[in-house]
Amino acid sequence: MREPLWQSRREAFFYLLPVAVVLALTVAGAIWDDPPDGVLGCVDAVVSLAMTGLLVVRKWYPLALMAASVILCAVYLVLMTFGSGGWHPGFKVTDPWMSVSGTIYAYNVMVYAGAVAGSLMVGALLLVVTRPWHTSTEVVLGAVLLVVLPAVIGLYVRAHRRAVDALTDRAERAEREQHLLAEQARADERLRLAEEMHDMVTHRVSLMVLHAGALTVTGPDEQTRTAAEGMRAAGCEALNELRELVGVLRDDTQGHQPRAADDAPAEVPDLTTLVAESESVGVPVDLVQEGDPALTSPAVGRTAYRVVQESLTNIRKHAPGAPTRVHVRYGGDRVRLTVRNDRATSTVDSGLSGTGSGAGLTGLRQRVELVGGTLRAGPRDGGGFEVEAVLPAYVPAPESV
Repeated sequence: MREPLWQSRREAFFYLLPVAVVLALTVAGAIWDDPPDGVLGCVDAVVSLAMTGLLVVRKWYPLALMAASVILCAVYLVLMTFGSGGWHPGFKVTDPWMSVSGTIYAYNVMVYAGAVAGSLMVGALLLVVTRPWHTSTEVVLGAVLLVVLPAVIGLYVRAHRRAVDALTDRAERAEREQHLLAEQARADERLRLAEEMHDMVTHRVSLMVLHAGALTVTGPDEQTRTAAEGMRAAGCEALNELRELVGVLRDDTQGHQPRAADDAPAEVPDLTTLVAESESVGVPVDLVQEGDPALTSPAVGRTAYRVVQESLTNIRKHAPGAPTRVHVRYGGDRVRLTVRNDRATSTVDSGLSGTGSGAGLTGLRQRVELVGGTLRAGPRDGGGFEVEAVLPAYVPAPESV
């Protein structure tokens, strides 16, 4: 596929400007000089206009058009030497016998054909134009101005473009390398964080679970044993969540592990508990679940639970009594959930709405992104608020921590 002749209006202007200049010079020369007479005059006018028109595609065919210019100059030379009568062009002896478009072709071939091939073609044109076997100072100076100088400028332009391209490529490569280094540093930091959580937090929580388990057996009364059992269960739940979180943190450096076909169905938190809590304080919630929640991993299920939990908490704070709809769809390799509420129907409690750190949605977004999902939150047209999260159905976790 050929490279386009230009890619912007500015490039088109400067690319077509030489065509307009050569055309204007050709027309002016035809008007200033005697009008062409005979067959040779008509052919010369047609050929000159054709060579001028072909300047439009000079970028695509630099060698072919330069060769055509050399051949045309050679034909002029032959006709001036051997032609007679109506076949003698009648050029001045002190003028270079070449078309006006030859100057542009000499520049063009150096820019687009390269230094070696372009130099050979420019040398051939220079040989024909200067006629070293019978030349003059005027012819040499004219050839230098019309052939050598444009070729040198073209060679400089080519070298400059190559240097700019090389610098651009180097800058892009350096930017890619910086991005890779940043990604590697981020992965190393995630792995370090996972190792610290493994070595420190898990150890302490495990001790708490063991002590609570012992207390459930040796407790002096039933109330103490019940409280200890609750602590033990909460500690086990924290260990499970920690195990999943460490697995996510390690995921970038160790890669995704495929889920085995015989894995047990994942147990995910029940959203009906959250809905019941909200309805108990006057926030009507319509829960719609589609698909099988058991097909998602625990880490994803807990993340979805946190999204709904945080969303309902914000609704209770900032839009009390607002009708709310929670829609969760488990399907394929994605879990999509939406929490949408209307305008508040009760007065907002300023004391309650002012509590919290104000970073709930930010932390929620980070939690969602941690498992490879996306979160979108914002006000709805006509009032209300909407939170939408898209999560992968499965996020691997290590066997143990």
